[in-house]
Amino acid sequence: MPPLFELLEVHLSRSGEPVLEAFDLEVPDDGVTVLTGPSGSGKSTILRLCNRLLVPDSGTVRFRGVDVSQGDPCVLRRSVGMVFQQPTVFEGSVLDNLRAAEELDSTAAADLLGDVALDASFLDRRARDLSGGEQQRLCLARTLATSPVALLVDEGTSALDRKATRVLEELVVDLARRGTPVLWVTHDLDQAARIADHRRSLGNPS
Repeated sequence: MPPLFELLEVHLSRSGEPVLEAFDLEVPDDGVTVLTGPSGSGKSTILRLCNRLLVPDSGTVRFRGVDVSQGDPCVLRRSVGMVFQQPTVFEGSVLDNLRAAEELDSTAAADLLGDVALDASFLDRRARDLSGGEQQRLCLARTLATSPVALLVDEGTSALDRKATRVLEELVVDLARRGTPVLWVTHDLDQAARIADHRRSLGNPS
């Protein structure tokens, strides 16, 4: 079975400065793989390469053995969901936000909220009135609405308090246990120890 993601001899520069040079990485196709490393080492860049939010200057990025440059990036991003560092919610209700990703009836939307430990009473609430932790769970639910087969998490709890952090960790770990592999970027080594089935570490920034 091929890896979930494989980066081969990847080079990427920004404004003439190298971010990744001849970079190789394999991400196992199961559980939670945590990618750690200092600020500026390229962790978030790697996630964006995995779902083609960024394109390398040279080298190859593969998803389950297939070069990601060969397909439709929109199809890839529906298959490979991503949760960002800061939750981004849209104007309108929680239901409106969920329907921004996929047309859903109220029952399906309530089921999605249940998957992220929010009850159906949240559907009619204004999304921007939710707490930071609730907004991040809404973003996770919105990502799950497209039934992704893998999940990328970019410092997804860095803006949350301890309680909200643990809730999100438990939700994502449970998702991985149920068969959706996760690549999670964090600078928090304690968090990595709590959630990781596999760990990969980057060195010093370029």
